Amino acid sequence: MIKLWFRPERLNDEGTAPDYRFSLANERTFLAWIRTALALIAGGIAMAQFLSAEKWGALRDVLAVGLIAVGAACALRAVSRWLRCEWAMRHGRDLPPTRFPAALAIVITIGAVAVLVYITFTKAP
Repeated sequence: MIKLWFRPERLNDEGTAPDYRFSLANERTFLAWIRTALALIAGGIAMAQFLSAEKWGALRDVLAVGLIAVGAACALRAVSRWLRCEWAMRHGRDLPPTRFPAALAIVITIGAVAVLVYITFTKAP
């Protein structure tokens, strides 16, 4: 499947073309995931840039790197999901199920709780 990431026109040789509206909806979903990935990466960069290393210490770095890594994973998952959905539509199959949105929500929630706990239990200067 990874070969198709760089040669998506090969999908045209498989199955039958779906209604273009479904392909365009699939592409819009892909773009929404890419925007999410960019927002996560930007959040990680902002944490690394604007949170004080003296106050936040290693937690700042862990959260910043974590957000950037999750953003990168989100971008890779976006292209994989787009391709799998396009393939399923061309073959008249159900769209493949995914656990990624739930996993992403859990990871972001854990990060948010970590920041909340840190803020709550750290004395202000």
